[in-house]
Amino acid sequence: MAAVVYSALPESLLVGPRLAIPAVELVLLAALLVTNPRRLVRQTRWSRGISIALACLVIVANLVALAMLVRALTSGKPGGMPLLLAGMQVWLTNVIGFGLLFWEIDRGGPVARQTVARDRVPPADWRFSQDENQGAVLEVSATSSERTNWRPQFVDYLYVSLTNSSAFSPTDTMPLTARAKSLMGLEATAALLTSLLVVARAIGALGQ
Repeated sequence: MAAVVYSALPESLLVGPRLAIPAVELVLLAALLVTNPRRLVRQTRWSRGISIALACLVIVANLVALAMLVRALTSGKPGGMPLLLAGMQVWLTNVIGFGLLFWEIDRGGPVARQTVARDRVPPADWRFSQDENQGAVLEVSATSSERTNWRPQFVDYLYVSLTNSSAFSPTDTMPLTARAKSLMGLEATAALLTSLLVVARAIGALGQ
């Protein structure tokens, strides 16, 4: 989905030909599927490295598009509606890209989280509410990690990314490591820049 959203950006905000970055992303994804079609139950160091590289490519390409969008905005070249739509696309791609990266790096990655015994899972980068609500009332603690062996899924990381991009700070899920804090800080900064500078300016242009 991130590749589709990126390819729909205005030509002036793209790095190289329109389909260059999406094509690279699809090639990396295809390589993962061919070499390891059952990746969520088995992975290699190579396949995990490619997965992280894929998420990073989405993020870097989108941040470059954001920088180009800001430059175009300050030069006064684009109109209000194209700028508004481009800002929304950049924001959405930001959410997807960081959600993917969070999912890939936390607790050893998606395969380790689902297949490795809890006492052998690598240290967590994020603390979810399920990780600490075992002492709550029964109907709440019933879904805690301690009682149900709950493990975070992709939707949980996508939600973390969405709320971080909306609130510009962590909400109910807290970063525990330096890399998690750095990534969330970078995402929040990009989202804040998109929202305040790009979208607000575009809406203002629509009213002129």
